[in-house]
Amino acid sequence: MTEKEMTRLKLQATQCRLNVLRMLRASHHGHIGGAFSAMDIVTALYFYKMRLDPKRPDMENRDRFVLSAGHKCLCQYSALAERGYFPKEILDTYGSLDSKIPGHPDMHKLPGIEANTGALGHGLSIALGMALGQRLSRTGANVYVVMGDGELAEGSNWEAAAAAAHHKVENLVAFIDFNGLQISGRVQDVMDFTPIAGHFKAFGWNTMEINGNCMEEVVQALDSIPADASRPTAIVAHTIKAKGLSFGEGDVAYHFWNTTDELMDRAEQELQALAEQYRKAVEA
Repeated sequence: MTEKEMTRLKLQATQCRLNVLRMLRASHHGHIGGAFSAMDIVTALYFYKMRLDPKRPDMENRDRFVLSAGHKCLCQYSALAERGYFPKEILDTYGSLDSKIPGHPDMHKLPGIEANTGALGHGLSIALGMALGQRLSRTGANVYVVMGDGELAEGSNWEAAAAAAHHKVENLVAFIDFNGLQISGRVQDVMDFTPIAGHFKAFGWNTMEINGNCMEEVVQALDSIPADASRPTAIVAHTIKAKGLSFGEGDVAYHFWNTTDELMDRAEQELQALAEQYRKAVEA
């Protein structure tokens, strides 16, 4: 990837964060912390790595994406809108009755959503089933799942981890968004699962650890898959809660944000300025 292509990817991530703010403008509240921490990963998947076609969201050999931590749906909605799956005007309905973009992803309301998620701990099991199905169908499709660090306390994750390794499901890739915070405080205080990579490795997965808010490292990790073609891959992405929201980064209070006009204006201005910097670099 050239430097200009990398800058374009960073621009797209910034625009996706602005899309999140657009939804929060409409609803005045939402789960911004995890949406912003996972945004660089989600952007790299939708704009760089995954095989997909917004005009044919049901094409048979598409790669699949499952957002296990469904409350982070703002990041997926923003990427889908930016990728052209649906008109951006729909973003302005977030928080409204009968909106196509509810508080957790709903596959029956929006193209591009592969599974209803939000009951934490289920996403990896769903993704495993999809990956096994794609292997049987010989489509060559990969399945990517983004999990939260807080949901690792759910036992179903580890049943899926064991099954995926046992069946050598090489087309399954799990990102763990390790921002260290959940709704009730620090993850290590609530239920400490470190070393996360060590646990997945013990179950028989390929593992790696990256800075999940560094686009270069995210892309490099995606390019290195599969490191071992006989095992699933777990990428522990060290991130910052609410990354990109200067006054909320690393603050558990921004797990869920009840917005104010003053802070919303500030957030939009800062991200718009960053987007303009990237845009000028791309056009130079």
